Amino acid sequence: MKIAVFEVADWERRACLRLQPHHTVECLAAPLTEASAGAYADVETVTTFIRSDLGAPVLRQLPELRLIATRSTGFDHIDLDYCRWSGVTVCNVPDYGDHTVAEHVFALLLALSRRIVEAAERTRRGDFSEDGLRGFDLAGKTLGVVGAGRIGRRAIAIAKGFGMNVVAFDVHTDPTAAETLGFCYAGLDELLARADVVTLHLPGGAGTRHLIGDAQLARMKPGAVLINTSRGGVVDGEALVRALTTGRLAGAGLDVVAEEGVLREEAEIFRSQTTLSTERLRALVADHALLSLPNVIVTPHIAYDTHEAVARIVETTLDNIEAFAAGAPRNLVA
Repeated sequence: MKIAVFEVADWERRACLRLQPHHTVECLAAPLTEASAGAYADVETVTTFIRSDLGAPVLRQLPELRLIATRSTGFDHIDLDYCRWSGVTVCNVPDYGDHTVAEHVFALLLALSRRIVEAAERTRRGDFSEDGLRGFDLAGKTLGVVGAGRIGRRAIAIAKGFGMNVVAFDVHTDPTAAETLGFCYAGLDELLARADVVTLHLPGGAGTRHLIGDAQLARMKPGAVLINTSRGGVVDGEALVRALTTGRLAGAGLDVVAEEGVLREEAEIFRSQTTLSTERLRALVADHALLSLPNVIVTPHIAYDTHEAVARIVETTLDNIEAFAAGAPRNLVA
C-alpha cells in the first residue's frame, strides 16, 4: 500500500519506516488539512494524530483511500459517516495509556490542591513566603468521575489510594467494577452536587458537546474543582469562565480546550480557506480567558504523552496497518 503518515516526530519516522519495503511510506511533520489533501490523492492508507482534519471535504480528495489508522483513542476528528459510505476502514488505538491519562488527572489536581505552580514561581524569584499558598487535602474528599470506562476506572483506583470517596456516572454501569474498586454510581446531577472534584473522561462529538455548561456548573458544590483530560468541547468554555470568575468553582485543571488547534497557530485563522464562525470565535476568546485565570492550569494536550504510552501508540498503529494489509483488520471503529 501507499501510506502517508502525518504529524510525525523524528523518532516516529524511524519506527514508521519499518513498514518498508512491503509498503511505500511517506512521513510528514505537518497535519493533513483540506488545503494539503489534494497532493495525496493516490494514498491508500493515512495515519494521523488528532490535529489532522479527516472530515468529508478532506476525504473526498483521497479517492484511493482504504484505511485510516488514527494514532489516538478518540476519533471525533474523523467523519465516520463518510468513511462508512465510501468503504474506508477506520482503526484506532483503544488502550495505549489508561493509567497514563489517569495519572495526569492527579498531576493537575495536586498542582491545584497544593498551589504548586504559584509556589514554584514564587520560590524561583527567591520569595519563600507562604501567604496565599494554603491548599486542601484530597483524603476524605469526594471525586466525581464522569465516564467510568478504562481511564475513568484507573482514576478511581488512584483516588482510592488517596483516601477519596468516589461516585461515578456512566451510561453503562458495571456493578462488579463498582464493588471491586469501591465506588458507587449516580446520575449526573447527583454526582455534580456531591463531588468536591469532578473529572471528565468522555469521547468528543455531538453527543457530549457542552455536556458541562451553565446548568451543570451551577449544580456543583461551591468551591469545587473541575478536571478535563477528555475533549475540550465537552465543556462550554464561556460557562466555565463565568463559574471560575464568580467564585462558583475554586479552580480547573485542563489538558484540553475547545479551540486548541487554533490556539496553537492563531495566524492560521487568516490563512485558512474557512472562516471561523461567531460561535468558534467566542470559544477562542473563552479559551484565552481560561489561559489567563490564576485558578486555572492548562497543559497542551499532553495527558497521553509519556515515553511508554507513545511507544504503545506507534506499535499498535503499525500492527493495525499490517493487520489490515493481511485482510484481518483489528481495533475497528468503522
